[in-house]
Amino acid sequence: MTSASLYPPRWRDLNADETDTRLTLTLAGQTLLDLQLERGASLHLSLHDAAVQPTLQALWAACYWLLASDPQRQQLTWHLRLPPNEALCSGLLHSTDIEGLYICQRSLFWQRAQPWLGDEPLPVYPQQHVISAGKRHPLRGPKPQGEVYRRFDVRLGVWISLRTLDIDVDLERFSRWQNTPRVMDFWEEGGSLEQHRQFLEKLAADPHTLTLIGCFDDQPFAYFEAYWAKEDRIAPFYEVDDYDRGIHMLVGEQAHRGPHKVASWLSALTHYLFLADPRTRRVVAEPRADNDKMIGYMQAQGYHCEKAFDFPHKRAALMMQSRERFFDRCALT
Repeated sequence: MTSASLYPPRWRDLNADETDTRLTLTLAGQTLLDLQLERGASLHLSLHDAAVQPTLQALWAACYWLLASDPQRQQLTWHLRLPPNEALCSGLLHSTDIEGLYICQRSLFWQRAQPWLGDEPLPVYPQQHVISAGKRHPLRGPKPQGEVYRRFDVRLGVWISLRTLDIDVDLERFSRWQNTPRVMDFWEEGGSLEQHRQFLEKLAADPHTLTLIGCFDDQPFAYFEAYWAKEDRIAPFYEVDDYDRGIHMLVGEQAHRGPHKVASWLSALTHYLFLADPRTRRVVAEPRADNDKMIGYMQAQGYHCEKAFDFPHKRAALMMQSRERFFDRCALT
């Protein structure tokens, strides 16, 4: 028997006792779900007490536990009399041709916005095209404020979260990061506190760019920019879609460098952008073409190099990740 804990976003500790044939989940000391397991090509799940009507929370917790604990597991087969309607409407489960048989697919599970984006994610902003700076693009909704994403990374055993940058809180940290020789070599944005304040204020006023701080266990370690590619300087260099997002990335804290950390924060950042608007089909980036290390890190996370091209200020590699590829056999834990 194995006994362990996971920490779903905004929940108390979720505990499990799992054997080859049984899984019992408890939340705050109370039994949440008791399941019989039948292992094979697909993992089959049935309620130990068939008379119990499982809640949406209980079904989600079991799916989360079993998918997060085994990144290679692609689906779960549930045997239920009738699941909660919300489980079907939200895509947590989908019905089959066999009565009482329901499937949870990994690729659908990780596309659900809750709870990664909070208990009440922002609604999808309605579409209306406008023209600004000579570019036709969808009108963008107000930028979010505060924490926008949180997930427990099972591999690292830490929380990975994203929050919006607060200039008053983050200016000194941002300036220190930008003046690090390693960062200056690629960003070329070294300068004074006042210069960096002006830099961030300009981005705050730009509706096409969202500035984010990445945290491990709530400790800031990185700065990210997420931008709408249609309004960006990258747009002329590929067949850009209305809701493509682009990213700029800066890891400021030396202790959080390395491929295992990149795997955590890059997957989280990409996950957030695909969840923030389900119309987003691709996430792109344009690192310097000679930044072999970052290009390699991105390729390890499913990005591919579409081509090399010339910006006025640098030779860049167009890195691209599609929604379909990200969620197909999704390796999130």
